[in-house]
Amino acid sequence: MMEKFFATCPRGLEDVLSQELQELGGQEIRSTPGGVECQGVFPLCYRLNLESRIASRILWRVGQGWYRDEEDLYRLASSLPWPDYFSVDCHIKVRMIAQHSPLKSLEFATLRVKDAICDRFVRVTHARPEVSKRHPDIQIVVFVAVDHVVWYIDTSGDPLFKRGWRKVAGEAPIRENLAAGILRLTGWTGERVLLDPMCGAGTFLIEAALMAKGIAPGRGREFAFRHLKNFDSTTWDHVRQESIKPILPGPSPSIIGYDEDANALTMAKRNLEGLGLEDIRLDQVDVLDMTPPGPKGFLVTNPPYGVRMGDRSELEEWYPKFGNLLKQQFAGWGVYVLTADSRLPKLIHLAPSRKIPLFNGPLESRLYEFQMVAGGNRKPARQARQQALNKSGLK
Repeated sequence: MMEKFFATCPRGLEDVLSQELQELGGQEIRSTPGGVECQGVFPLCYRLNLESRIASRILWRVGQGWYRDEEDLYRLASSLPWPDYFSVDCHIKVRMIAQHSPLKSLEFATLRVKDAICDRFVRVTHARPEVSKRHPDIQIVVFVAVDHVVWYIDTSGDPLFKRGWRKVAGEAPIRENLAAGILRLTGWTGERVLLDPMCGAGTFLIEAALMAKGIAPGRGREFAFRHLKNFDSTTWDHVRQESIKPILPGPSPSIIGYDEDANALTMAKRNLEGLGLEDIRLDQVDVLDMTPPGPKGFLVTNPPYGVRMGDRSELEEWYPKFGNLLKQQFAGWGVYVLTADSRLPKLIHLAPSRKIPLFNGPLESRLYEFQMVAGGNRKPARQARQQALNKSGLK
């Protein structure tokens, strides 16, 4: 029997998530802002939770309908066979997401849905499940639009960006699935050098290494689908075994992280512990003093500036130096910078070849792509002036 799943993701990553879901076996893929819907037999959700690097959650659709008010939601929720999905012993949480909904109080609507689910259990089992807002076994997600409601059960539990490898985090770290999505947007496949010159706690580096080695991002954590009544442990074991990729012969990908802050490098080393990713190289280097570790490669970074630094004058002095370094030293490289500062291209004096809107949590950002060529991305001022004079007929 085919089931429908909805994979949520950071805004801006819908296209690369669609590609990933197709590779993982999803069918009838349809992208919407903030996520991607797909179909498959139920064990597909095991694989999506285990192997998706970009999704935030995998939601299982269990119903839909039309509504006008809270009582319609109560009636619709009461009609769904919740005791068939999970045991009365499970602790539950109801989360409501509204988009242009006429409901006056989401809190009251959430309470009515919770009551409907519990009342259904009472009618069938003569007992009611406990509610836990902080540590539920099962989360029911209710999406309400203008007059349409869709009912989901969250099969993930904790968000999928919580891989389990992060032991420490710096200030305002980039989320793991956003980092993985950005790496996919760059087209990096492990064949060329990957450098993060402001690596912080190492998120880009670790996600790149897991990707290059084919290590499932969810291998070290648990998932909420284990609490469902249709959970099949034999199939789950098979999916986990299938996810273990053989180590291919040949050199390991060259993944390098720099940071001028020794504490940041200490955090990165702690996060690397136990992952078997000893090939990642970490060095204490000021970004403005760095030299390229190869003739071609990918530079991917989320500078610890802008919102986190907060000093506009310091930024205005730093950005041009960074741009000059890229022009002088990194010809042949693809440079990708994630920032919430829209002034970046102007201040570093480079013309981006791509500008992709992305969200790092609630923070609206841009991923700027700069394809560095010999001589820089802009003509020297003297050459530009001479060409303008020649066009005008003046010498």
